Amino acid sequence: MNITLLANHDIASNLALNLLLPKLTAHRITLYLSSRVGQAGTKPQALEALQSFDQALLQNLTDESNSHSTIDSKLQSFSALGELIGTPVKTLNHINSPAGQNIVAADKPDLIVTIRYGVILQQPVVALPRHGVINLHSGPLPDYRGVMASFWGMLNGASALGTTLHYIDDSSIDTGRIIHRTRLPVDRQRSYLWHVLNLYAGGCDTLLETIEQLHVGERVNCQPQASAGTYYTFPTDADLARFFEQGLKLFDSDVLAALSRP
Repeated sequence: MNITLLANHDIASNLALNLLLPKLTAHRITLYLSSRVGQAGTKPQALEALQSFDQALLQNLTDESNSHSTIDSKLQSFSALGELIGTPVKTLNHINSPAGQNIVAADKPDLIVTIRYGVILQQPVVALPRHGVINLHSGPLPDYRGVMASFWGMLNGASALGTTLHYIDDSSIDTGRIIHRTRLPVDRQRSYLWHVLNLYAGGCDTLLETIEQLHVGERVNCQPQASAGTYYTFPTDADLARFFEQGLKLFDSDVLAALSRP
């Protein structure tokens, strides 16, 4: 199949792609990245620190000359992943514009897969692939739609987090038919980013299984979401204060172990 992958320029997307791409070599893959999730603007200082930590981890992967890298893993950089799939990884933030639609249409995708992609797809893009668009959401749907589902689950005292593999049927956010869910127990001694990274092992397995089903012509079982659920956006300073008051952390050195899995 021709598969167009849409991901984000962050360490969790990089980990997910490292788990996926070596197992998709039978397919023709095109990979586009968004630069960020959501609109540009001022974020709470704690989220800025999280983003800086995230991008520093990516830089460690990119700088092959760095003999003091803090990441002891087999993760490949986005550039190296482009070499693996045989086509350069490109940034595409304007996917819904006429030019962006033409770029994706030129790849003739049979399937579009999104993982953490920072732009909401509009109907002209959703309608392009014959097998549709599937999204790996890092939260249990319909209860945790939107961004940073793991943060909100931890803040709300959830005993488990999870991923949801679902179809994107239209331009609404995280409302499409559910294909599969995974579950990860919460360890409140671990950071938010540790939980996000550890979600992708099980989530990517379900995604690979679904891609194989579509490839061989099997029917993918799915079910509509049963309720309206809750939509979450980025936390405010007050939300973050409540998070830290519970002794929770956004990131810590524990993420290095999560990144060593591949």
